Amino acid sequence: MPTAPVPQAIADFLDRPNLCVMAVLRPDGSPHTTAIWYRWLGDDRVLVNMDDVRPRLKWLRRDGRVAFTCIDPDTFYRQVSLMGEVEEIYEDVDRADIDGLSNLYTGKPYPRTAHPRISVRIRVDRWHGWDRSPAEAESPDRPRLPV
Repeated sequence: MPTAPVPQAIADFLDRPNLCVMAVLRPDGSPHTTAIWYRWLGDDRVLVNMDDVRPRLKWLRRDGRVAFTCIDPDTFYRQVSLMGEVEEIYEDVDRADIDGLSNLYTGKPYPRTAHPRISVRIRVDRWHGWDRSPAEAESPDRPRLPV
């Protein structure tokens, strides 16, 4: 499994609003996964944001190890997984982070305001990717991610 930094082609892929699943660890050590919006910040950092009432926020404060799988919305067979650790957790007081994520994914600011928002900045330590369906395994002509 390659270590950070990710190659530019991977960073370009991560810079898009891909489908993404994040895994965190519950107190008993079992994994918890959830679909999320994320933003690639460059410099091998990822930003996520959540309501302050989410159980996964409490779990991240207890154990900051995180894994993501980011999937190309056009083909399940193009994906990048990231492993890392929480660097910073802070209140998104002016809602700039959640509005930025919402604009990236939906084209408009985030509409729900019932709960305070919390941002989590994650440092990526390792990554791996996949960019070929079984049917394309013998076709070297298609441009691919460096996986």
